[in-house]
Amino acid sequence: MAQHEVEGTGGVDTHKDTHTAAAIDSAGRVLGSAQFPASALGYRKLLSWLKSFGTLLMVGVEGTGAYGAGLARPLRECDVTVVEIDRPDRKTRRWQGKSDPVDAEATARAALAERRTGTPKFRDGRVEALRALRVARRSAVQQRSDVTRQTKNLLALCAGG
Repeated sequence: MAQHEVEGTGGVDTHKDTHTAAAIDSAGRVLGSAQFPASALGYRKLLSWLKSFGTLLMVGVEGTGAYGAGLARPLRECDVTVVEIDRPDRKTRRWQGKSDPVDAEATARAALAERRTGTPKFRDGRVEALRALRVARRSAVQQRSDVTRQTKNLLALCAGG
């Protein structure tokens, strides 16, 4: 009896310090779940773990514009298809309860079914350049306001003394 390669989909529930991943096969059966640090080493371990189950078709990631940004980039660099998954609606979350492995599994299922998916935010190219310019401008405007306030305070002290 020939054994065939398992095709799997990953789902990742992202947080500031850790990411919880779940792997499911193409029939939706859970292959496993695990937690990894949100670091370059953790991202490599997460990808290696997902690939250990067989052929990795895609990975659904929550928050590619926030906590998932650091993970989405190396996945894309390794030619893994990444899809942005919206958080589950509140009603569903209340019904299932809050659990990182459950959220990661739901993310994998949403990616496999192509539900609640969007284009990942990779934070590169023109959009990232524009974001950097906006951050610099906001900082400059804030500094100008601070200097104006300090100058007025100094003038008031000099005039009053």
